[in-house]
Amino acid sequence: MGRAEERRARQRGGHRAAPRRRSRRAPGKNDGKSFIRRLFTWKKLLGTFLGVCLLGIGGFIVLYLVVDVPDGNAAAQAAKLQSNVYKYSNGDVLARDGKVNREIVDLSEVPKDVRNTFVAAENKTFYNDAGIDLKGTARGVFNTLSGKGAQGGSTITQQYVKNYYLSQEQTVSRKLQEIVISLKVDRQMSKDDILAGYLNTSYFGRNAYGIQAAAQAYYRVDAEDLSVEQGAYLSALLQAPSTYDWAVASETGKKLVKERWNYVLDNMVEMDWLDSAKRQAMEFPVPEPPKAAAGLEGQKGYLVELANTQLENQLMKQEGLSRSEAESQVKGQGWTITLNIDKKKQAQLEKAAKTQLISKLDPEKRPVDADIQAGAVSVDPKTGKIVALYGGADYFKHYRSNATRTDYQPASTFKPVILAAALENKAKTQDGTTIGARTVYDGTSKRPVVADGKKIGFAPPNEDDVDYGDVTVQTATNKSINSVFAQMGIDVGLDKMMETATKLGMDTADLTPRAAHTLGTMGASPLQMAGVYATLDNHGKKVTPTLIASAEQNDRTIKMPDPIGEQVISREAADTVTSVLTGVVDDGTARKSVRDNPARDGQEVAGKTGTSDFGRSAWFTGYTPDMVTSVGLFGEAAKTKGKVKEGDQVDMKGATGTLPGKGRVNGGGIPAQIWAAYMFGVTKTDAEFDLDTTQGAGVEPTPTPTPTQQPTETPSDEPTSEEPTSEAPTTSQPPSQTPSQTPSQTPSQTPSQSPTTSPPPEDGDPEDPIDPGLGQ
Repeated sequence: MGRAEERRARQRGGHRAAPRRRSRRAPGKNDGKSFIRRLFTWKKLLGTFLGVCLLGIGGFIVLYLVVDVPDGNAAAQAAKLQSNVYKYSNGDVLARDGKVNREIVDLSEVPKDVRNTFVAAENKTFYNDAGIDLKGTARGVFNTLSGKGAQGGSTITQQYVKNYYLSQEQTVSRKLQEIVISLKVDRQMSKDDILAGYLNTSYFGRNAYGIQAAAQAYYRVDAEDLSVEQGAYLSALLQAPSTYDWAVASETGKKLVKERWNYVLDNMVEMDWLDSAKRQAMEFPVPEPPKAAAGLEGQKGYLVELANTQLENQLMKQEGLSRSEAESQVKGQGWTITLNIDKKKQAQLEKAAKTQLISKLDPEKRPVDADIQAGAVSVDPKTGKIVALYGGADYFKHYRSNATRTDYQPASTFKPVILAAALENKAKTQDGTTIGARTVYDGTSKRPVVADGKKIGFAPPNEDDVDYGDVTVQTATNKSINSVFAQMGIDVGLDKMMETATKLGMDTADLTPRAAHTLGTMGASPLQMAGVYATLDNHGKKVTPTLIASAEQNDRTIKMPDPIGEQVISREAADTVTSVLTGVVDDGTARKSVRDNPARDGQEVAGKTGTSDFGRSAWFTGYTPDMVTSVGLFGEAAKTKGKVKEGDQVDMKGATGTLPGKGRVNGGGIPAQIWAAYMFGVTKTDAEFDLDTTQGAGVEPTPTPTPTQQPTETPSDEPTSEEPTSEAPTTSQPPSQTPSQTPSQTPSQTPSQSPTTSPPPEDGDPEDPIDPGLGQ
């Protein structure tokens, strides 16, 4: 022991200090924190990062050296386009479509200001960039890897490369090829040559490839004669050609393309390519109506158009494509598309439209006849297949499909949706009675609608201002009484009413619920209404009408979604609505055209008529147990006359010259006649509704109205701000005539159903023009 140790030992009490021992831990028992620190040191992290970067750079260099710019020219690009073949469900060929409409023009033939509209729209840095947008490209690769598809970010050079040299498929390898080729093309070609290639290969819709074809298709001029305003529209169009085509665009589509048009022009001002004062004076250049392509005459064009749209929708959903990319993948790309269209049913529907409408129109004798358009869609409710479709008299004469247009009001064909919402939500009236087929409402015309005991400023008239007094919901549906359903919509709740409409298949995304919607003042198409009623016919299981049976391209097959979805409303609610709607046919507004039709051979039928405000549209949507068909008649001005412009919605009064009464076109007239002429030739005569309900005309006899004394005073034609002196409750029943509320029993007496003024014609539809702005 050394002296120092001895001294320390004495200081500790004379004991020798124990020698220090090194800590021994079993292998693998080292402190976790220390292990992680040793594994993830900043040096290792930095080295890994640099290594990955070097590998990426090296890989890209190899890719750049290996990938060459493919041979490409206009003829080669055109050769890529092959006709699509469209077939009936039995395999017979319906149509072939895919003839290339392209004419190459030199860039000098396109005015400089028009060229700048495309640069302003797609790639403001075009003249200064290296051909790619690194940020946008990275986002595109990430979206592709994550299955979302490319979503913007491509430069004009990249879009040209994709259009001219590559396919539209969304894969990482194709995206990487695009990047490499774009870099090389930018080095090998001048910016003007790239822009010329881009303008000559882009797809503009209307089967137009390239700016020359687009100029002719939309404005009937050559590219060299395009104005800046027109160029801005065409450049805006590239984002979504079919959605932004003014001739077929929805109100939302028109709004979006106008916004895009303004965006392009504002960018041009920002880039000093357009004088601000000139820009402010510019007006939106509405394009000319389209011309139909050869081979798509008659109904063919309408069927091909819807088939393309449904296939594009599926590609967008399945592969994450943008609308313009999906269109490029479908148009002229060698698809074989088999439709669900039954050739015999299609012929029968076309025959019905011709015999019941087209043959009766004489524009020279009656100018209004030139303004009449018809559309119809027929669906199998068990499969969701669209078995027949009528888009108009001829695709060559009227490019826009009346079967899919959503700019006309469905009117009272919307009323069953309100009833379905009431039944599904077990809604109650203002006095707390649960709403059902026997519930009694006040059918007085212009009766102010009440919410929580207060008038809300909405008092719609019934047709011809007829007062029906106290009536059951069944009778109100049969007679299509506006005042009853206006109140019922408020009782259900407007939000719940629109929610049910959405579940059943209507597009209500952009609508703010308001009282006027209870009378069907929103827009809808025969296709949408066929889906709504098919869901009711299918006992509440969602039906999304589908035109395509299969779509194949070489060895590629696109799986279409199942048209039959989940239960969206209860079976009892759906079946009760069906039961009630049988009364419209047997004892309501469709009795003359449908119930008493000599072609009817015992078919069970449910349906609803509809006539919109000012007689601009008329509908009959009805169904048997095995088929649903919606027929719409639309007043569309055939030409500009005074304040009325071509395409405006107009009154159809006096059309065909065969209308009874005041000459108004009602849903129970021509639409129901077309429906019956078609349906009674294609539906099963022995099919029966399998209804799980104890309510409605379909499961109980319609009671005979009990005569009552007419009131001594006629209700005021105009609603007042004061409470009525004698209360007219929405559901209260006369003490001596209270119907039984027991579902299994029929009421012994029914409230008076005799109108206090003359009823409308027998085949009329008790709906009157209303101001769609009411209730706001």
